[in-house]
Amino acid sequence: MERKSVTIRDVAREAGVSVATVSRYLNNSGYIGKASEEKIKKVMELLDYKPNEIARGLAKKKTNSIALIIPDIKNPFFPELVVAIEDVAKSKGYSLILVNAEHEELQNNTFWRTFQNRYVDGFIIASFQFSDKMRDELKGLNIPFVKIDRAADGDSYNSIEVDNYMGAKLATEHLIEIGCKKIAHVSGLPISKPVIERMNGFVDTIRPHYPDKEILTYEGDFSLESGMKVTKQILKEHQDVDGIFLGNDLMALGSLKQLQLLKKKVPEDIAIIGFDGIQLTQMVEPEITTIQQPIYEIGVMATTNLIDLIENKSTELMKMVLDVQLVKRGSTIGFRGNKE
Repeated sequence: MERKSVTIRDVAREAGVSVATVSRYLNNSGYIGKASEEKIKKVMELLDYKPNEIARGLAKKKTNSIALIIPDIKNPFFPELVVAIEDVAKSKGYSLILVNAEHEELQNNTFWRTFQNRYVDGFIIASFQFSDKMRDELKGLNIPFVKIDRAADGDSYNSIEVDNYMGAKLATEHLIEIGCKKIAHVSGLPISKPVIERMNGFVDTIRPHYPDKEILTYEGDFSLESGMKVTKQILKEHQDVDGIFLGNDLMALGSLKQLQLLKKKVPEDIAIIGFDGIQLTQMVEPEITTIQQPIYEIGVMATTNLIDLIENKSTELMKMVLDVQLVKRGSTIGFRGNKE
């Protein structure tokens, strides 16, 4: 026989107090006499009463939940980020809602209103360019938010980013230092600051070294498939390319796969380098050289600061820019190229 669930009314009746008194006890709001408090506590233990946390959250219009909005759950960068965010959220008594959303969805008022109706306490936003329309919509909801990754725009409003420009310079300089003579860059879609900064870092580094040569930039979409497709296009149009800097690691993995299909030796014939520092770059042969972001630190800082905003422990975040580092691996070490 199924056990009947115990309700707040059952607790009130057994304790000889009103439902309102039990509610005040559960929510720690308002005065309750010591005797009544002890009765309620004992009855709850006797009846094994567990308050409905969701209902309590809705009643208080606070659910201790935060939403992480990302553009592509298939990209291993984001699951690695989730680990850090969830670690911090759990330690502070918050749950995480993971939302995979396209750029167009974020421009829709209904998208944001749905979260207001669910009383989500805050957002960590990593999806594409953070537009003025999105900012105004979130301000209207009066829900705190922090921007990271592709949404980080470098202003002074709740933004945590990495030094994408310097990362691109490090990547490009490394390819030049190992002897690459003709280097191409594959960017993501140029609608976010990180993509544009990585491209600018590449162009500004290449130009002084090869002032008379064409600067080769191609556009991907941060997917493995685009890394394969664009790499094939590069070699079709420029057979003498001997170095490729890809705007993220997932495209670099695609590039490696395509080069192997084309019977090109990496790094002997062509050196490749990615950007992000995801663990998957160490699980292929050769391992891929990358510009490593502090992924876990980004997640920790974003979550900690968001919860501080939610709990009124701080006001707006100032702009935060974290350092990146070059991690040299097999996809560039051992490059031979054309010996002139």
